[in-house]
Amino acid sequence: MAKRILFSAAFFLCACILHAQELQSKVTVLATRVNSTVDKTVFTNLQTQLTNLINNRKWTTDVFLAQEKIQCNFFLNIESVVEDNVYKATLTVQAARPVYSSSYQSALVNFQDADVTFKYINFQPMEFNENRVQGSDAEASNLTAVFAYYIYMILGFDYDSFSPKGGADYFQKAQNIVSNAPESRNISGWKAFDGTRNRYWLANNITDPRYNTLHDIFYGYYRDGMDHMYEDQVTATDNVIGALEKIQDFNQQFPNTMIVQFFFQNRSDELVGIFKNAEPSVKSRAVQLLSQLDVANLAKYKDQLK
Repeated sequence: MAKRILFSAAFFLCACILHAQELQSKVTVLATRVNSTVDKTVFTNLQTQLTNLINNRKWTTDVFLAQEKIQCNFFLNIESVVEDNVYKATLTVQAARPVYSSSYQSALVNFQDADVTFKYINFQPMEFNENRVQGSDAEASNLTAVFAYYIYMILGFDYDSFSPKGGADYFQKAQNIVSNAPESRNISGWKAFDGTRNRYWLANNITDPRYNTLHDIFYGYYRDGMDHMYEDQVTATDNVIGALEKIQDFNQQFPNTMIVQFFFQNRSDELVGIFKNAEPSVKSRAVQLLSQLDVANLAKYKDQLK
């Protein structure tokens, strides 16, 4: 894995160093919908064990510094009890990376997974083995498989944003989890037939060779666009427009892929901020592109990018 080269003095002591980041994660387990007869300390312990798994495990082979860790949040909301010690939940995953020469964090991942079923018994060890994704108990191993999948996705998007196609190894690790995912009647989200916006399709979109241009788009948006916003706003804004034009071309060639919706999820405020002070012609082009790519927020773009 090629290590990323970062340049901002706002975050580092020297202008050019080789390094990589890992995770500084906050995990929140919410169980307000679970029957009061269930011992809620189970979920407190689950939260602690998941936090330790993510933050204490070495997920990459690269050297990293404390200030370089990727900030991320996982919100596991327990929706119901399927059977004894087996729970149905939604998982919201959020991760961001810093923009050079600023305190701003640009989102890498902001996604809700509604298909997380898992088994957890109080004080059960929380471990992940990428060589044996499905353990002897499918429901018990499903939760760590889901978390590991999103961790590798976060790492993949982070590395892609700093070097061309830099996240390939981590996207492949996520794909390997999909290929070897736990299976049972209660588990979903890992198969193509489980839906059109799930873990299978996200991994498929980001590793399919036909969609290789996506990696150039991510790099162009973050590294050529966002990272230069504070030193040369005009050029950086043009580069963001260029990335959006490439997304439009991709979307026309491969309509209705999950990855386009995934990219624009909760990004409208950031995009408005990028273009609100741009020249009228640039604003007009941005609204034209976003009206096709992020239809859900069309009214916002038209109102705030007049």
